[in-house]
Amino acid sequence: MATALYRLGRFSMRRRWYVLLAWLLVLAGIGTAAVTGGGTFSDSFSIPGTESAQAQKVLAERFGSQFAQEAASLGGHDGATATPATARVILAPPAGTTVMDPTTAQAAGAILAQAGAVDGVTGVSDPFTARTIAPNGSALYADVQLAAPTADVPAATVTALEAVVKAAQDSGWRATISGGPFDPALKIISGTESVGLLAALVVLVVTLGSLLAAGMPIVTALLGVAIGAAGILGVAAFTDVSSATLALALMLGLAVGIDYALFILSRYRTLLAEGSTPLDAGGRAVGTAGSAVVFAGVTVIIASAGLTVVGIPFLGTMGIAAAATVAVAVLIAITLLPALLGFAGTRLTPRRARAADNEDDDAIVASRWGRLVTGHPVMVLVAGIVVIGTLAIPSLSLRLGLPDASQFPASTHARQAYDLQADTFGPGFNGPLVVLVDSPAGGATAAAVTVAERLGTLTDVALVAPPIPNQAGDAAIVTVIPTGGPNSEQTATLVHAIRAERADLEKTTGADITVTGAAAANIDISAKLASALPTFLLLVVGLALVLLLVAFRSILVPVTAAIGFLLSVAASFGATVAVYQWGWLAGVFNVSGPGPLLSFMPVLLVGVLFGLAMDYEVFLVSRMREDFVHGATARRAVIVGFEHGSRVVVAAAIIMASVFVAFVFGGSTTIAPIAFALGVGILVDALIVRMTLIPAAMTLLGSAAWWLPRWLDRALPSVDIEGAQLTRGLAEDPTLSGTSVHPAS
Repeated sequence: MATALYRLGRFSMRRRWYVLLAWLLVLAGIGTAAVTGGGTFSDSFSIPGTESAQAQKVLAERFGSQFAQEAASLGGHDGATATPATARVILAPPAGTTVMDPTTAQAAGAILAQAGAVDGVTGVSDPFTARTIAPNGSALYADVQLAAPTADVPAATVTALEAVVKAAQDSGWRATISGGPFDPALKIISGTESVGLLAALVVLVVTLGSLLAAGMPIVTALLGVAIGAAGILGVAAFTDVSSATLALALMLGLAVGIDYALFILSRYRTLLAEGSTPLDAGGRAVGTAGSAVVFAGVTVIIASAGLTVVGIPFLGTMGIAAAATVAVAVLIAITLLPALLGFAGTRLTPRRARAADNEDDDAIVASRWGRLVTGHPVMVLVAGIVVIGTLAIPSLSLRLGLPDASQFPASTHARQAYDLQADTFGPGFNGPLVVLVDSPAGGATAAAVTVAERLGTLTDVALVAPPIPNQAGDAAIVTVIPTGGPNSEQTATLVHAIRAERADLEKTTGADITVTGAAAANIDISAKLASALPTFLLLVVGLALVLLLVAFRSILVPVTAAIGFLLSVAASFGATVAVYQWGWLAGVFNVSGPGPLLSFMPVLLVGVLFGLAMDYEVFLVSRMREDFVHGATARRAVIVGFEHGSRVVVAAAIIMASVFVAFVFGGSTTIAPIAFALGVGILVDALIVRMTLIPAAMTLLGSAAWWLPRWLDRALPSVDIEGAQLTRGLAEDPTLSGTSVHPAS
């Protein structure tokens, strides 16, 4: 593979104009298709096949569009729906009065009449007729039906309704409006990502000592994510794609795109400093560092694409999108980057004095740390595991759930409405459970009455609303209000209790009974993920370990790599629980409302972080194997490989973490904890696991670290990731390098 990549690198440098034009045409073509396709993103997390999803489908069939829209909203706001939007106004009268007082009720009616008179509003429900009044009369709410879908509601309508609510607040009422256009808009790009790029540029300048060299990884990464984003937008025109899918692809594309270019560029400049011509240096850099990039990229692609085995469509879409974006980053690194190096010519050659000084300083620091780690491997292993174990302790309290308005910033309409409704109606009104009584043979109303009476006796039930039958009489719904919020443990317990009563109730009533709602959907997602996780881990980790086995021709190196990854994941989960669930340092990380972590985050984090962690394993250990293959002792290979690879690996980890952290402050309650977990995981994996624990472990293993049975050695394909065969081939056959055309000529 190294030889093939060597030739590809030289070809790209010679035909740099053609390569550059080809990539620009790819961007133009995909971008045009994306713009003309009209794709949109949503935050819907529905999972076909689960009980809650099936209940939503039957609700839509039996009760029509109103319940279809409500069922779709259980998984989150869907900005792409074409159904006319509905907003909700909640009114709590001044202290000392209730909405049951005639004067107060009249004032509430006047406020709602003003809302109904706004242009673009087609109707406002009557809370006294619909009985949407708090049991103690402390508040009421009314649904405001709008003429247009959420995305098409005129700004004037939104402003006028906000003015009605503001006027009520000025007169002493506690008033909020939420839903439809008043929910937080989907934030895919917020502008904070530029901070991550700026931090990456600073690290690159410090690492490479050249602004020209530092700019190349940024340019290639931006081109890669532009192609990836355009492709995802194009796909969104044909299927449901969540905004989190695009955000994850952007994060990974920027992070790996910069890192992969950095590894090749760093090797290229080293070869220039050693006296190689630009054309030969470019070929060798792509042949050696490019081999590591390809293997690392394939590992990330496998780990990301493995999310499809979970059986959850939106999660599989996220994995495929991430894998495709990483694949583009790899292709750009081994084709477009060499082309850009060809344009730069010898201008990327390091200043010898400064380069020597930097290399000496880096070598001294790396040598001291490497000798400390390899000189006291047992102590280092124990200390590193203790540090990671401490970070991982909070993960024992991990709770999972779906996002709700309690995690939105306090300034948003949705959060204000959530808090006011919880204060007046009770926490359970923010996450009611919908029990569907389906009786195709008829008699649904009587069956629903029986169900309602039974459910009213359960613990953690605040209220059971009177059953609502459909017009055909073959289905009815029973709304159960829990005592706890949507993501509380009490509500989850109640869902299990209702489902435990199902068999007896179905036998008694002859109807089919299913439960949906936010808490029920959360339980179904968790169960689906739990059943798929073992298969997912076996597939992803197994295939990745096979790749590492082929790359390093060792049994123990892939095993130690996998163990180190598990430690990184544990630390990442622990830190994320502490910040986003416990609320530690909430102000620092802009956490508005601590709560359970996303239900699908564990499997997503495992898949993505595994691939990224293997990046650093490949880049660092490939240099160690390179020295071992060239005759160094096992311990010497660890030290020398560490000295050569540590500087670039540390820089790459800081760059990747900077990109992830920038997304933490982007305002998305969905993507922020994922970005935080990835950032922490990368830093722990690179700085503690790969730079500390792995060298210590390999020192203890000695030559056994590179042991491979002869029969397996003969069976495995030779991919030459360290470039040893390429080096021998160039020495034995100078014609392999082809013509010596200077790339700048």
